[in-house]
Amino acid sequence: MPALIRPLEPGDHDQWRRLWTGYLAFYQTSVPEEVYATTFTRLLGSDPRDFSALVAEQDGQLLGLTHYLFHRHCWKIEEVCYLQDLYVAPEARGIGLGRALIEAVYAAADAAGAPAVYWLTQDFNHEARQLYDRVARVSPFIRYNRPLP
Repeated sequence: MPALIRPLEPGDHDQWRRLWTGYLAFYQTSVPEEVYATTFTRLLGSDPRDFSALVAEQDGQLLGLTHYLFHRHCWKIEEVCYLQDLYVAPEARGIGLGRALIEAVYAAADAAGAPAVYWLTQDFNHEARQLYDRVARVSPFIRYNRPLP
């Protein structure tokens, strides 16, 4: 049975947490318990300024997730879509779930009238970048972060 791409639901908490923890670990980071709770609540909320979430489900198991956000942009009248998190469990990679999740975000952006979808990844994320090179165009922008105090 092919995976179902669907919105995150309240009953998904434990499986979502397992996936998001894997995502954070890949990027060698973690978040406090309060961030897990707040993020999950926001993902399920109705505030259009909060992130939305989609999951890939197969046989009752969540195998992937994506978090995305619509926001204003000074160069466009329409909002744009930022895809912040994309993760597929290691045991489910290579079967098209990453592409399906990205395409579902593209569809959500189209439905919202957002002409642009963008995301960031680290340069060492070679496996994912092979997919990204097929479904998107790499940008020449370089990201800078404010130094921590």
